[in-house]
Amino acid sequence: MDFAGALPLADGRYLARSGGPEGAESVLVLQRVGAPAAGRRKRRPRRVEAGDDPAALTLSRATAIRAFAPLPDEGEAARWLDEVCEAEDTIDVLVDEGLALLNRALHAQAVSAASPRANAELGAEAAERILVGYGSGEEVAASRFRDARAVDVGPRASRRRQREEELRPQERVAALLGGRERLDTCETLLLRARADLDAGRDREAALQLRVGLEALLAELKGALADPGHEKDMGLLGERKSEVGAAANAALQGELSEEQRQAVEELLEISERVLRRRRVLRG
Repeated sequence: MDFAGALPLADGRYLARSGGPEGAESVLVLQRVGAPAAGRRKRRPRRVEAGDDPAALTLSRATAIRAFAPLPDEGEAARWLDEVCEAEDTIDVLVDEGLALLNRALHAQAVSAASPRANAELGAEAAERILVGYGSGEEVAASRFRDARAVDVGPRASRRRQREEELRPQERVAALLGGRERLDTCETLLLRARADLDAGRDREAALQLRVGLEALLAELKGALADPGHEKDMGLLGERKSEVGAAANAALQGELSEEQRQAVEELLEISERVLRRRRVLRG
């Protein structure tokens, strides 16, 4: 996966295991391509001529290696790549898997460096190019492939619908920046809960959801004269104690499967409440 600009992680190879020291192994390789020559940054402003081109950007290449699923030989690897490229769903799974590994590393970097501004996660739409391929251990460790295919993981909706989806956030951004509308606290908190849950950080998601749900129930009470809104708000109020129990459990250790399911269900209902409000308000 190629991204424009530099990532906060240093170049190198990172071994990752899922589920503890004995878990399945993956390897993340980071490499900066076309990086400008290193030099001391000058703090003093310097004159720039009108029409000067911007400086060339670094390209960051992240390679996610599925070390837990080696292929026996090149013939089998070629068949695997052909089959993968025939199924869009399989491509999406592989890309999501690679992004999850990269975002796990970015989150670890942000926490280790105590840098809240570096905690943004990357999505497929941020990539300049995405390849799926195979190679020997030495090749993939150097971010090279024996054979690879460029894949398109962009939105597959119609152009008209895609344009509508792009315009809605733009219209709200304009309203927020212009002071015609304000953000509710619950929106930020629930976004953080979703990011944590999708990344497998269940404990953090439970703690974020507890506060986010409290804010939503307070801020959106009576926000819409709509039966669906009232029904969902009532359901969230009735099941609020489940989120509290999950958050309390998160302070002690891992959530049970039942608690994680409750967090996921109640977060989805909360997101539905926010989506309904956006749609009905136009």
